[in-house]
Amino acid sequence: MSPTVAHALVEVLEQVGVTHIFGLIGDSLNPIGDGVRHSKIEWVGGRHEEGAALAAAGQAKLTGRLGVCCGTTGPGSTHLVAGLYEAARDHAPVLALSGQMPRQLQGIDYFQTTDPDMLFRDVSLYTETISSPAQAPAVIHQAIAAAYAGRGVAHLTLPVDVITARADGSFANVATLKPRPEISASETDIAEIGRHIDEAESIVIMCGAGCHGAAEELRALSDRLKAPLIHSVKGKDIMPYDDPRWMGGIGMIGTKADYNAVMDCDLFLMLGTDYPYSEFLPRNGVIIQVDERARVIGRRAPAELGVIGSVRPTIKALLDRLAPKSDRSFFDRVAAERKKWNEMQDKQSDPARSKDRIHPQAVARMVSDLAARDAVFVIDTGLNTLWSGNWIRQSGKQRIIGSFNNGAVGTALGQANGIQALDRSRQVIALCGDGGFNMLMCEFLTAVQHKLPVKAVIYDNSSLGLITLEAEAIGLPAWKAAIDFTNPDYVLLARACGAVGFKAEKPSELRDAIRKALDADGPAIVDCVVAADELPNLPHIDLERIGNFAEAKIKEAVLAATGG
Repeated sequence: MSPTVAHALVEVLEQVGVTHIFGLIGDSLNPIGDGVRHSKIEWVGGRHEEGAALAAAGQAKLTGRLGVCCGTTGPGSTHLVAGLYEAARDHAPVLALSGQMPRQLQGIDYFQTTDPDMLFRDVSLYTETISSPAQAPAVIHQAIAAAYAGRGVAHLTLPVDVITARADGSFANVATLKPRPEISASETDIAEIGRHIDEAESIVIMCGAGCHGAAEELRALSDRLKAPLIHSVKGKDIMPYDDPRWMGGIGMIGTKADYNAVMDCDLFLMLGTDYPYSEFLPRNGVIIQVDERARVIGRRAPAELGVIGSVRPTIKALLDRLAPKSDRSFFDRVAAERKKWNEMQDKQSDPARSKDRIHPQAVARMVSDLAARDAVFVIDTGLNTLWSGNWIRQSGKQRIIGSFNNGAVGTALGQANGIQALDRSRQVIALCGDGGFNMLMCEFLTAVQHKLPVKAVIYDNSSLGLITLEAEAIGLPAWKAAIDFTNPDYVLLARACGAVGFKAEKPSELRDAIRKALDADGPAIVDCVVAADELPNLPHIDLERIGNFAEAKIKEAVLAATGG
């Protein structure tokens, strides 16, 4: 007897290498749950469907392989959408499954009625309802193929009467469902890149997420051209922080040395990056952009040459024809400026900088210093992103994941759960602002229930710190009534969930609290009470913005004095 459509779908997912499905079970999903129960796939039941979608996104971002999440009829599916933007914006292959009422109840405003295909249209590369058992094989194949080909979200709506029916037709060509291979740039483009490089005297190489797996080639290219390597935040973990070629980032997660180098160079080589903040990209000189995605080339900065190709084979082809350069003066100048910047950051992250206040830089640096050499850091969105992004000193074997395109607050813990499920022996650390942790703190219960030993480190300043910074940047006083809030006792919260918690209120307590949490067998929370008035380093700030900050601070002082 042929399997049901639900069982056949689960079998296909198992064949393409899916190891986990994240979701909340419900009536219309019971057939899928039964299929999972009879498979080798692990069901990870979250506390909120958004957390389930984030978990699938985290897995897909880390591995490049298909993540899967699901929500039942109506609200169960609507909750998925917010989390799926994480996969969509960061180009991670995820399959989302929506349970749906039987077909005979559709179109009559029945209980929990939604139109999932319309609902998921903006976030999905592909969305379709399986309307008959005969249609199922082709549609399931198409959805997975779309997620891999476009590196994004594919969505299927599953009417319960269809997925409980017997499958009609074979599920062929499953072997074709796999990540996209690398593609080589054309010989003509390689030659043109080489010509521009030969003519250039000062070269900066910017490395984005598309450079993962190409560290060896990047080192060779830097050495050949005497060119500093800088990175986007998504590319930070490609190489060790202390590699002498690896000069840091640009923008608010970056260094002044790199900003100056980018503005002064006569050739800027963008490799595998669609860095969105154009104000930090060169205003002069030649820009060459290499990327697998034709649609991103030239949209951030005026590229003189756009090359479609994967970074690693493109660099390999270039190295076969480039003559070495001998002038190190530009490289050495950038390295000297970077050294000064690092020394400044060292002072800011020293726990002994204050006797009674923990500065947030010290939290990030302490976590970085104590973490396992192959740990995964999952960074939340907010002012905490700047502390973590600037003060983590990665080993080269560690990974750094975050909401770097979507910019969504509250995403770290859910993504960390998905990543931890892949390997419970690997250290996974979620670095969260208190505002972000509070949004989906229910997912800590998911970690406890499924024995996911995620460590949640909370920057506890009882406010939405980035909102304060953004208001002041345009000359407005921070609206404390909207920005400040009261937090729970996170140590008691951890214990109430069946885990352990630790708290650091003074610099002398920081190392011990973080070390105990990292050494804990299961999930743990570290509540780090940090100074709320700390300002991040800004590698470049114009006079207008300086004036805005000053104006905002004056207004805040007046409001404080008058009680306004």
